[in-house]
Amino acid sequence: MGIGGCITLIAVGAILTFATDWELDSVNLDLVGVIMMVVGIIGTAVMTSIARRRRAVVTPVAPTVVDRDDRF
Repeated sequence: MGIGGCITLIAVGAILTFATDWELDSVNLDLVGVIMMVVGIIGTAVMTSIARRRRAVVTPVAPTVVDRDDRF
């Protein structure tokens, strides 16, 4: 699941929690929406930390140059 999927979870969870007034006997849609939003937020945090680790720039080590003057 990428960042787009996490944002979709947050959006669908918010819609279920705040924008619907459906009543089901066996499912609390408000709780399902809150759970989806929490999972989306955690997923977004994890995905951004993974992306940050992948983009780490490692500076190359400069080669050591030895200048010898071998005149005897």
